[in-house]
Amino acid sequence: MLTINVAVLLAVIVVLRLRRRTEARSRRDEKLTVVIVLALGVLLAPTPVGQGILNILGEFVGGVAQASR
Repeated sequence: MLTINVAVLLAVIVVLRLRRRTEARSRRDEKLTVVIVLALGVLLAPTPVGQGILNILGEFVGGVAQASR
């Protein structure tokens, strides 16, 4: 039986949608992309990968904030 991780499937869809030219997108298409990305974020957030991304971004933001002082 083949199982597909929903987060991986959404990541592939996001990559395919973002590869399209900007001029070819309608407002509805852009809104759908935002909803898909938000759903991907909700699925990734509680996972170890999501926590790792959160930690990396937190360190990056902290470094930028210290550099700007």
